[in-house]
Amino acid sequence: MSESAFLENFYAAVEGTARVVDVPFERETVWPILTAYQDVLPESVISFRVQNSPLGADDLDCRFTMLPRGLDPYAVALANGLAEKTDHPVGKLLAEVHGELPIDSCGVDFGVRAGFTKTWSFPTIERLLTVREVAALPSAPEGITANLELFDRYGLSDIVSTVGIDYGSRTVNLYFGGGASGRVPRTTFAPEGVRSLLAELGLPAPSEELLTFNEKAFVMYATLSWDSPKISRITYSVMTPEPLALPVTVAPQIVRLVQDAPYSTEGRNFVYGVTVTPKGEYHKIQSYYQWRRPVEKMLVAES
Repeated sequence: MSESAFLENFYAAVEGTARVVDVPFERETVWPILTAYQDVLPESVISFRVQNSPLGADDLDCRFTMLPRGLDPYAVALANGLAEKTDHPVGKLLAEVHGELPIDSCGVDFGVRAGFTKTWSFPTIERLLTVREVAALPSAPEGITANLELFDRYGLSDIVSTVGIDYGSRTVNLYFGGGASGRVPRTTFAPEGVRSLLAELGLPAPSEELLTFNEKAFVMYATLSWDSPKISRITYSVMTPEPLALPVTVAPQIVRLVQDAPYSTEGRNFVYGVTVTPKGEYHKIQSYYQWRRPVEKMLVAES
């Protein structure tokens, strides 16, 4: 398939998926993003994500991952007018992550309404990152250093599998676990571990739904910012081929994405997440449009 045919086919999938989850958008927002990364999209892993958070329920997110290690996705965004240059540390962090840490591949997120939003950096599954390595970067949020002992106590310090940078909200996500070289301790996913962690963070007590859901969790991540030393959100994720069978109340837009997406998900897993915030819990799901077998090694975990 030619590059132009690939982009047109993928754009049609974006348009069809947005229609399924009832999210309006303009071609002028999406097409420039596709053309900016067109050289690497055919070989990437591509997924769509929806959530029922009040702050994100009106958008459809799309993620390109397993992009080449030498790519600077933020520089591409700046060069193509998808993001504005900033003096804030958020604008410097990705170059430090890729320059100082053993990163193997990277990724990009965009909203069909919001446009370019995030970058992702992934180490190899054999050599995950440590929290202290990330905290030592000059532009890293101070909140990472402020929570080093907490990460130690919950067995998370040496299993950072992803560094996500959100340029709009100016936050950083640290993902823990996944792959062969580092699993989150089951005690951290167990009810007492979840209750203890959320209480330490000053977040609401977990619902019974979340505690049951976490019996199959394989990855969790923390959201930090430059504005506060506190961890603002914790998300727990489950990988499953049957997300509607999970022991949770599923939002309508999530059901529609699972049942009516205009592409085949046969033989592929979904990643379902529950996020705990100061205002309560919300849900999200990631559905894979384009798959590569190596991604299974990144996601595999013991349940």
